[in-house]
Amino acid sequence: MWIELEQYITQATGQPFSGCRYTPVGGGSINQAYCLQSNSQRYFVKLNAAHKLSMFAAEAAGLLEMEASKCIRVPHPITTGVVAEHSFIVLEWIDLGRGTPQTWYTLGQQLAQMHTTSSPRGFGWHQSNTIGDTPQLNSWTADWATFFAEHRIGYQLRLARHRGGRFSQGAALQAAIPQLLANHHPQPALVHGDLWSGNAAFTAAGEPIILDPAPYYGDREVDVAMTELFGGFPAAFYEGYQQTFPLPPGYQHRRLLYNLYHILNHFNLFGGGYGGQAERMIETLLASI
Repeated sequence: MWIELEQYITQATGQPFSGCRYTPVGGGSINQAYCLQSNSQRYFVKLNAAHKLSMFAAEAAGLLEMEASKCIRVPHPITTGVVAEHSFIVLEWIDLGRGTPQTWYTLGQQLAQMHTTSSPRGFGWHQSNTIGDTPQLNSWTADWATFFAEHRIGYQLRLARHRGGRFSQGAALQAAIPQLLANHHPQPALVHGDLWSGNAAFTAAGEPIILDPAPYYGDREVDVAMTELFGGFPAAFYEGYQQTFPLPPGYQHRRLLYNLYHILNHFNLFGGGYGGQAERMIETLLASI
């Protein structure tokens, strides 16, 4: 398998790559991850089942979309494909360091700048992708509330029903989304889509970098909201963001709705206490109307 993978890299880069050493590295709960290293080159490789190739192809397309914004660094995708029984994505290897208040501030600035990248086609993206291991539907939609109700909350609720999740007020919450988002008319913004603390990092030189995206064109607040889940980002990040592209009034009320999407997704991926957390969020949202 590794020899075939070396051939893919050689063909993609135009530079010979062979005789590599492969070492397992941390890659999250979805994929196997490796460092491939020859005497002069290193690459980061993620592996999954062969039928997951479309997931990696969408990841590569998303990285290129964000890279094209020229606002914030992402790992450059090298190639994708299938070897033996595995699909794979090969990315540039980046030596990582630690963040400082200044580099977190810069990350906030650069994310805000990326959020100025828009699409005339509305909300969505030219292809569906995945968030974690869950399909994420990105059909172009003119209205943000409709997009979020149907392709984010509604889809997750349908998946939850198949898992045995019984959110008694789920349908009521989905129907209430236009009311919860009333008088909020965001411009479509290029968003990372899965921006928790594990997907933000810094190079050894201190350059911000965002990883493992689930991008589309949506309300930029969805990225900021998710940074407040699972521990949150340092205060310097939010200072940099607000200095560059201040959030509109009402964000604090919309944040809970936007993060419900991720809690429902975590229920669908992992089960456990995420179901109860989602139920409480739904109750709070409906009570706020």
